[in-house]
Amino acid sequence: MAIADAIGDLSSLLGERVSRSKPVLEAHGRSETHFPLTPPDAVVWPDNTQEVAHIMRICAAHDCPVIGWGAGTSLEGQGLAVRGGVVVDFSRMNAVLDIRQADMDVTVQPGVTREALNETLRATGLFFPVDPGANASIGGMAMTRASGTTTVRYGTMRDNVIGLEVVLADGRIIETGSRARKSAAGYDLTGLMVGSEGTLGLVTRLTLRLHGLPEAVHAGICAFPDMGSAVAAVTETIQMGLPAARLEFVDAATARAFNAYAGARMRDAPHLLVEFHGSTAGAAEDAERFAEIAEDHGALGLEMASRAEDRRALWAMRHNAYYAILNARPGARALVTDICVPISALPEAVEATQRDISASSIPGPIAGHVGDGNFHAILLVDPNDPGELEEAKRLSHRMTERALALGGTCTGEHGVGMGKLTFMQAEHGDGWAVMSTIKRALDPQNLLNPGKLVASN
Repeated sequence: MAIADAIGDLSSLLGERVSRSKPVLEAHGRSETHFPLTPPDAVVWPDNTQEVAHIMRICAAHDCPVIGWGAGTSLEGQGLAVRGGVVVDFSRMNAVLDIRQADMDVTVQPGVTREALNETLRATGLFFPVDPGANASIGGMAMTRASGTTTVRYGTMRDNVIGLEVVLADGRIIETGSRARKSAAGYDLTGLMVGSEGTLGLVTRLTLRLHGLPEAVHAGICAFPDMGSAVAAVTETIQMGLPAARLEFVDAATARAFNAYAGARMRDAPHLLVEFHGSTAGAAEDAERFAEIAEDHGALGLEMASRAEDRRALWAMRHNAYYAILNARPGARALVTDICVPISALPEAVEATQRDISASSIPGPIAGHVGDGNFHAILLVDPNDPGELEEAKRLSHRMTERALALGGTCTGEHGVGMGKLTFMQAEHGDGWAVMSTIKRALDPQNLLNPGKLVASN
């Protein structure tokens, strides 16, 4: 077997940093969502870029698929070895290599997590703002073009990755981008790689844009009588140009899940969770203006979290929303939708989604980063009932069709993986075929994460 030969050569190169043990394979074959267990044939742990290049050349020589692995927190099956092969686990390549305070940028290895990076940066007065909730690896965040709760102010990974080192399918090592604030030098290879989900190369180093820690932070939470009122408050906040750093939404079902999971005392109603960054006076003024907007839309009270520990508790609760929702139906698995629409279309998209779920046979609490038009329905299904999964897929398809009709996308932040493949033709048309052409040009053997993002070779 070609894969067995590749594993033998990798064992000669890496020794004990190659594993075929069942627990290790299963740990690298699990998904956070509804996809079945899909273990690889082996897992390897490189220590540096040269080893990654050697791994890639060995696998190319034996036609062995290669799948990159960060923290395993992706939601669309991006890390699953659906055609077998070798998972390259980057957890040992987790160093912060160079912090340049004057230029407000940092160079890191892909295995460092966002929380570890910000802990290292704490003494500098700088931070890396992209916050998808999970303590994901920076490499994985780049590959899925992640965003999250702070996107409305600080942007996505696309906006905050300024350069990469990448090992291509044939083992070549390239560098993309530069530390200059702008460049007109040819194709944007950094932009091409960010969001490619490991289908074009394995990222071994990243240079990231940093931001200054705000002087003051004001966070708060408020309930609304109905979903329409909450979404209307979000829409007006954005249209008024109010610079929210976080602007999050949860529906009544999610609020109930928070109460049961985290001991919260939220009303049985939709809520907005907000945060403002700036000067002491500026952040306070922004919070006051938001309070006025919320009141105009029938908010049932705005509670501000002025102490740092209260803010941390608020966002810890929001970050754990997925697990709180899973807890609401013990034993369930989730199909997570991820549509994103223009802000003006947000009320229609959210309210129609709620109607679809109410008319279905399965629960689907809604939460989202509605400050940038992105929200998720977490469709809870019995893993032993294929009919429920089919119902969830039907709902997801309907939501995506609506999002595309409104000028939106099937995935605002989770990426394509396998879960959103069926929507790519409708969203991109011939552009999807162009993506496949790029894939074939850089990876003619289809070794890198096959079965994901692009049409199968």
